[in-house]
Amino acid sequence: MPIINRFAELSDEIAAWRRDFHRNPELLYDTVRTAGIVADKLREFGVDEIVTGIGRTGVVGVIKGRNGGGGKTIGLRADMDALPIMEESGKDYTSEVPGKMHACGHDGHTAMLLGAAKYLAETRNFDGTVVVIFQPAEEGGGGARAMIDDDLMPRWNIDEVYGMHNYPGMPVGEFGMCVGPIMASGDKFEITLTGRGGHAAKPHLGVDPVVIASQIVVALQSVVSRNADPLDSAVLSVTQFLAGTAFNIIPDRVTLRGTVRTLSPAMRDLAEERIRALVTSIAQGYGATSEIQYWRDYPVTVNDARCTNFAADVARAVAGETKVNSEIEPMMASEDFSFMLEERPGAYVFVGNGSSADLHNAKYDFDDGAIPHGCSFWVSLVEKALPLAN
Repeated sequence: MPIINRFAELSDEIAAWRRDFHRNPELLYDTVRTAGIVADKLREFGVDEIVTGIGRTGVVGVIKGRNGGGGKTIGLRADMDALPIMEESGKDYTSEVPGKMHACGHDGHTAMLLGAAKYLAETRNFDGTVVVIFQPAEEGGGGARAMIDDDLMPRWNIDEVYGMHNYPGMPVGEFGMCVGPIMASGDKFEITLTGRGGHAAKPHLGVDPVVIASQIVVALQSVVSRNADPLDSAVLSVTQFLAGTAFNIIPDRVTLRGTVRTLSPAMRDLAEERIRALVTSIAQGYGATSEIQYWRDYPVTVNDARCTNFAADVARAVAGETKVNSEIEPMMASEDFSFMLEERPGAYVFVGNGSSADLHNAKYDFDDGAIPHGCSFWVSLVEKALPLAN
């Protein structure tokens, strides 16, 4: 099944929804306007069941097939939240909310899933049930976890769950996915080092936490370069070094902050273990004290083999054999769809966004040309996963 003709007719309408979301971005769980529009449109489409407030501001819609909804249930997820970035795209539909913009394409994800829901509710060319999931707070808020905690999976008896994200640099009309880890875990750390401050002209009378912190920044680079298996990807970045109030004062305290990204639970454990050991030993060696806070945020996003191979076959049917990369390299960014894939088998799929600026960039924009491809993928996945009985 190639691009579905109906989406050629609907593409302008769906793009208009997307651009409205783009003009009115909302952060984390404050997706009240977006969720309200999503729920209203699902009612307009004739979706069988609509529930709001799942995971605080999430929306769930249930579409039953021709058999009345018996049998298998497939979940399809889109994220709704934006980012705290001042937009510089120059588009005529640029964000109207200062300091907030859809810099990751969640406006496009929401619009494409709405388009698929409209088509599925019109045609119902499947046997089984489709649950469309509109999630808040993907950008650091753990909205997927919040929806799961509100019994998302058992309440609607979801058997498999799929997510889709745009991919800058991949041509519009192409798809990518891989079996196993496709997105990294995302953890954060904060290290506080306390020494003994004093006059910069008399460093021998104090314990300089700036020097100690500098040693730690360098030593932490060995966690990946000398502790990780070279074939097991990991990234450790110190991104904040907070110290001092004047050029001639050695401070009492320094704070370091950063992130750790890994593609395996074992490497995730090792990274935390080595950070704690290195920081503690270096601080003690210099006569300082250390405090380490380590937060495990999103786990590794792991695609189920059967579901991923199935999604690849669907993508090939939509885009053609040469426009699907089923062995795409994993990304070291993280994604809270990982929580859903810990609960149910499924797959996370990339759809091309052309030559746009990169994600989380002030000049980024979702390419509306991707809409018919994404919508067709969703519908084709449902109709192949839940075929009508002969």
